[in-house]
Amino acid sequence: MTNPSELLAAADTLRGWALDERLKQTVMAHPVLAGIAAKIARRYSAGARADDALRLLALNAARGHRGSIECVGESVRDADVASGETEEIIGMIRQLVAGGGTATISFDLSHVGSVVSSELGLENGLRIAQAARDAGTSVMISAEGSDRTDLVLGIWEQISYDFPETGVTLQARLHRTGTDLERVMRRSGPVRIVKGAFLETAAVAHVRNSAPMYDAYRTMARRLVGAGHRVNIATHDEALIGDLRAELGGDLRAEHVEFETLQGLGATLLDALRQDGLITREYIVYGPEWWLYVLNRIAEHPERAITALADLRQA
Repeated sequence: MTNPSELLAAADTLRGWALDERLKQTVMAHPVLAGIAAKIARRYSAGARADDALRLLALNAARGHRGSIECVGESVRDADVASGETEEIIGMIRQLVAGGGTATISFDLSHVGSVVSSELGLENGLRIAQAARDAGTSVMISAEGSDRTDLVLGIWEQISYDFPETGVTLQARLHRTGTDLERVMRRSGPVRIVKGAFLETAAVAHVRNSAPMYDAYRTMARRLVGAGHRVNIATHDEALIGDLRAELGGDLRAEHVEFETLQGLGATLLDALRQDGLITREYIVYGPEWWLYVLNRIAEHPERAITALADLRQA
């Protein structure tokens, strides 16, 4: 049986691979390796095109769940590519409207140019926020590694001056998040709270699934729910959700509270929460740039590597 230290080591290895841009380029440029990787990704991604995500969104809506869609990607280092990815996201929003659907729009700021320059990230973020507002919805900015947290929060604040409905994601693992939470609560946009999946050092983050991380997550949830601030409790950890339900009870049925799970990881849980009268949302991703996202999903529970091998056999 694998011991906890071996699982932690495996998780950190996977998170390291997720951030290794040279490894990503090597695998995706190799026809055989790229095909294998794509088969593994299918469990966690709706597909390569916006149409794939919109079809899944409609199926989830029929089950009573709200949706969030992301054209997955990150760390774009070319301004023209960042602008092209921005156009892809805006095009997806238009398809969403044309099909009569509704969903919040999630994205990494580094996908649309923040690594090139904060000015480009802001410009493209504002364009997406405007397109979302025109479609009758809003955007939720995703979390990135701790080395980008100040960049993400700074651009989010600038976007939220004109688009106060814009949400932001905070990671319970980071030691700094308690202070960041008070900062983001000064604005009205929703806060999505997650554990945090990135490779981080002990100097900046709690060990994932450690007691201090769980304490931090519950503290964030209590603070947001109690303040009446819009919150997405984004986890598929049934024990954590059970703790929150036991502690906060009927307060979790308020209109400002949602439970959110990731595609491919929490469908049964989400259905059960919806049947209990809670507001639920499923987070759907699509697109070819899924490398970091999928590896981080497997790293959250390294046992999923076994599931990945089974997916290859069945594909």
